Amino acid sequence: MQDDKKMPFTQHLEELRRRLINIAIGLGIGFIVSYYRAEEIVTFLKRPYPKKLIALSPIETFMVYLKVSLFAAVVLAFPLIIHQIWKFVSPGLLPKEKKYTLPLVVLATALFLVGASFCYLLIIPYGIKFLERYGGDIVETTYSVRQYVAFCTTLLFAFGIVFELPLVILFLARIGLVTPEMLARNRQYAVLIIFIIAAILTPTPDVFTQCAMALPVLGLYEISILAARLVVKKQPQPGTSLP
Repeated sequence: MQDDKKMPFTQHLEELRRRLINIAIGLGIGFIVSYYRAEEIVTFLKRPYPKKLIALSPIETFMVYLKVSLFAAVVLAFPLIIHQIWKFVSPGLLPKEKKYTLPLVVLATALFLVGASFCYLLIIPYGIKFLERYGGDIVETTYSVRQYVAFCTTLLFAFGIVFELPLVILFLARIGLVTPEMLARNRQYAVLIIFIIAAILTPTPDVFTQCAMALPVLGLYEISILAARLVVKKQPQPGTSLP
């Protein structure tokens, strides 16, 4: 009896190990592919900044290429990561809910790319211009390739993740952990938490980048409340029979 009680937990750990291995393999393949395109990736990241970057040590560019390759590997493997996470939690869901695997992966990937694209096209170029205005004519800005790439990749990843908020809220509403009424009633706390998270995730402690991240997320939060209302309405009420 003791072995029977332990078996489900050991199977749970084995399933977790298998999913992590699959993710690691996907990241490894993505890293190898990205490493051979590392220079192109750095060139792509540099487009919003017209000036030339510098390297402060002989090994700096090489280390940047490694970090950029890892970042690109996460982006390439993102659909796989979401799929493996979903497959790990899906055994606890209803059979009709498991059919949402493909839409979930597509939607999560799309939201991540929308967030990263929003950051690349608007936040990074206008953010750099905004920050450089503080120097005026007395400061000549020159960035090392490590500092600039770290700034860009941190913002891109942060925006991609926070744009997953509607999907997270929909999932929580679907399993009954949150309700639209609860989300609307605690809106003021959500605003505070969102601004705190924006302050933590943004690589520079300035108001522009924090607000640039927080304001779109607040809009996504309101959209999530509306979407959660639709999800809750579709669920059968207690005491009603399923067709």
